[in-house]
Amino acid sequence: MKAWILHSIGDIRYEDVNISDRKDAVLLEVKAVGICGSDIPRVYKTGAHKMPLIPGHEFAGVIRETADKTTMRDNSSISNDFTVGTRCGVFPLIPCRSCGPCKDEQYEMCRNYDYLGSRSDGGFAEYVMVPVSNLIKLPDNVSYEQAAMLEPSCVALHAIRRVDDEVLKASPSVAIIGLGTIGFLVALQLRFMGINDIILICNKDSQIQRAESLGFKAVISDSTALSADIVFECVGSMKSLINAIEIVRPAGNVVTVGNPEGDMTLPKNTYWKILRDQIKLHGTWNSSFTGRADDDWHITLDGIANKSFAPEALISHRFSLDELDKGLHIMKDKTEDYCKIMICR
Repeated sequence: MKAWILHSIGDIRYEDVNISDRKDAVLLEVKAVGICGSDIPRVYKTGAHKMPLIPGHEFAGVIRETADKTTMRDNSSISNDFTVGTRCGVFPLIPCRSCGPCKDEQYEMCRNYDYLGSRSDGGFAEYVMVPVSNLIKLPDNVSYEQAAMLEPSCVALHAIRRVDDEVLKASPSVAIIGLGTIGFLVALQLRFMGINDIILICNKDSQIQRAESLGFKAVISDSTALSADIVFECVGSMKSLINAIEIVRPAGNVVTVGNPEGDMTLPKNTYWKILRDQIKLHGTWNSSFTGRADDDWHITLDGIANKSFAPEALISHRFSLDELDKGLHIMKDKTEDYCKIMICR
């Protein structure tokens, strides 16, 4: 098959390669794959956990060969009827299923996980071997592009669900710092959940335009006089984390969503505010995928299928697989305004 191979930092090539083998997995033909912001440092700065490797973890496709033998999750609603022609989304984290979090079905916190696109070959390819237990069936009215948006959409929902249900049900005011793909998806998921008092803190004209095109009216660039019950920090910088803590109301919630750019150092007065205002600081990572209707993936997929949630509105660019490097360079060099760059086949 053809695939983009990351040989070393900065060296990614479109080449012929053998399809990787994996026990209890199906052969999935990739129909759509998104480029994640985390793919840029992986390709150009830090490298992957092992190389050579095929990156890409936001993808969906159709089964072309079934597994000879499948090992399914215990106590899940998933059955082993993933047949040839089944259209699927893919949860990219492959849990060990034996550590403490896995035993509690908190697979996103697995201590010994594998990961399609960063630790094992992923979706920047024509085909991927995917464990059956990582698949979710797509309704007929959900497109491959929408399904390739499931992974970041579920990351956004998982972040929201770190906050107590009672707080979310009380019609809270919400501020979002950082309007990349995840920040916008947090906003869309909040609206899907019925929360409408949402303030988007943008730093680019293109973000303001996109926010307004999506129907968000409270869009600002200066948060000095702002206060909110919940603040989502979707940048990963020390400056934005301090800003989030400064603007959250007493007894409020700050959710740290953005991957850190570097070390975080809080000023003494900011730390005092956490203590004296009894602020709840939440970490979030990945998304829940248990096979039940109440996990992040099934809730989000239902929203897409019911046309209540439309993550595909964030797709700004579309390229073919052999043009994937164009998308990578746009994101690395910021030569164009973009939100989600999608590779379609």
